Amino acid sequence: MPAPIEFWFDFSSPYSYLASEKIEELAARYGRKVEFKPTLLGVIFRTTGGVPLTELVPPKASYFAKDFARSARYAGVPFKHPTTFPIATVATARAFLWLQSQDEALANRFLHAAFRAYFSQDRNIGEPEVISALATEIGADPVALARGVQEPAIKDRLKALVDESIARGVFGAPTIFVDGEMFWGHDRLPQVERWLASGPF
Repeated sequence: MPAPIEFWFDFSSPYSYLASEKIEELAARYGRKVEFKPTLLGVIFRTTGGVPLTELVPPKASYFAKDFARSARYAGVPFKHPTTFPIATVATARAFLWLQSQDEALANRFLHAAFRAYFSQDRNIGEPEVISALATEIGADPVALARGVQEPAIKDRLKALVDESIARGVFGAPTIFVDGEMFWGHDRLPQVERWLASGPF
């Protein structure tokens, strides 16, 4: 069976949200599975010297603020710029990883629910009460999830993933690896598809 597509993301990344709405359908067309891997852009930026797109020099920051909404319209994905942006997503990433350790399908439902909550409903998914509500909405046990995010193994798993992403050259999100080839940004999905269809180019 072909290797899975690795999808590195941060829950505070609008372009990760846009790509997350398309990547599974794209992968399925070519008999691939998507392996969702959270990382933390805050840690990556501290390591690489990067900054959030909306904190770049004013012309670039203004451009990206508009581009988020325009790109969402182009992709046909609901979008509302969050009131609080960016946010810390450590707890959200840990919640995803704990669910992933229990039930991959449930974890993927949480991933989509969390992205949509933040980027189309303006709910701060970094807050424990919002994470708990999302758990209930997808049919997970919010009490068990609240305990799970505190497990040392889950904390260690997220740290290991962040370290791995940095070691592999991830500098932003989403970053997609196909057969070891790295693609950065939701706008690289057409290139990802060409690679899947016909191999290296």
